[in-house]
Amino acid sequence: MNKARLEWVMSGLNQYSLTTAEDHFLKTVLAEFDKNQALTQRQEERLENLYKEKSKLTPNKKSSNYFTFAETIPQKTRARMLRRKVF
Repeated sequence: MNKARLEWVMSGLNQYSLTTAEDHFLKTVLAEFDKNQALTQRQEERLENLYKEKSKLTPNKKSSNYFTFAETIPQKTRARMLRRKVF
């Protein structure tokens, strides 16, 4: 796993509320990567599985990393009346 991929996965995981064990694992993975510039196969698999698992959930809206988009108010649509053309 390269540095860009690791940062992308970490930024994606920061959108979700993590348990203390998951948070500890992420800190350990970052420290390991900074030290060795690589992760073990098992760490990579666990990190990918954690990302897949969390991406199925709804992001934590209270997170500072949660991207908020301006909500657009849907425009009211009028019901169309079907009329028959008269020749």
